[in-house]
Amino acid sequence: MRIRRIRLRKEYRLKVWLFIFSFFSLCFILIPQPNRAWMTSFLSRKCNNYQQSYSTKLNDRIVEYSTSARSTGIETSSDATDIREKVSSGQLFRVRSGRYYEIENLTHSYPYLTRDSKMLLYEIGKRFRGKIDKRGFKGSRFIVTSMTRTSEETRKLGRTNINASNNSPHLYGNAFDISYAHFSFRKLYVTECDKWYMKEALAEVIYKLKEENKCWATYESRQGCFHIVSK
Repeated sequence: MRIRRIRLRKEYRLKVWLFIFSFFSLCFILIPQPNRAWMTSFLSRKCNNYQQSYSTKLNDRIVEYSTSARSTGIETSSDATDIREKVSSGQLFRVRSGRYYEIENLTHSYPYLTRDSKMLLYEIGKRFRGKIDKRGFKGSRFIVTSMTRTSEETRKLGRTNINASNNSPHLYGNAFDISYAHFSFRKLYVTECDKWYMKEALAEVIYKLKEENKCWATYESRQGCFHIVSK
């Protein structure tokens, strides 16, 4: 049995398309202005390149501040049991994914920081969010890839990561890494310009906190992250 395709007459097809167009146009007009702006940027393929380069200015050398970082952090933890004890005693605090940033599934560190470091991470997230919202990236977040490590995890990581050393600030609870290679985008089309903009926008936020004497920061080109230590 053949199924006949039902086609509207030409004049009716035009009316249907006009109705659909009018309906969606009306919906768009009734949507609040902030949400309309977000929808436009969500679908945009426009290149976001209105940002100066700051990443290379994050040039603090770990060997130059590791001693100072050690004096302001906690004592080195040998294993997970030590981490739990420091959490119980109020030396370390849990860091969770939230409005401003996302915590990666950590395999060589633990999602804990000292109070000051946790506050610094929050401040970076808050400033970064305020900056990128103006450029059409509302809801996007950066990703934290590493936090507090034990001496046991540092030894394991040292086999594959040349930046993992016995003097690493990650051992003292006041260091964390933020990826500049990957972001949690809230955007349908992500361009290379978008990735570059997010990287340098994040670098600018960190650089200004560095200038405010709130942290040390290092651009780790091989690891694809910004290494940050609170002061």
